[in-house]
Amino acid sequence: MTSILAIEQAVQQLPAHELAEFSQWFAQFNEAAWDAQIEADADAGKLDKLATEALAEYHNGSAREL
Repeated sequence: MTSILAIEQAVQQLPAHELAEFSQWFAQFNEAAWDAQIEADADAGKLDKLATEALAEYHNGSAREL
């Protein structure tokens, strides 16, 4: 496996157009990882308390629009 330092060095040496492509790819990769983690947390019930609190605030009128 490549070390983080090697990856950092490789990224620093990318030409601007390849850095832009890599940045776009990494953003999509990171978003997919985040989505997977949120879905896993939801499936495991880790967000249930937050959802219950949010719904209670909505129903008692203390929620506000963002």
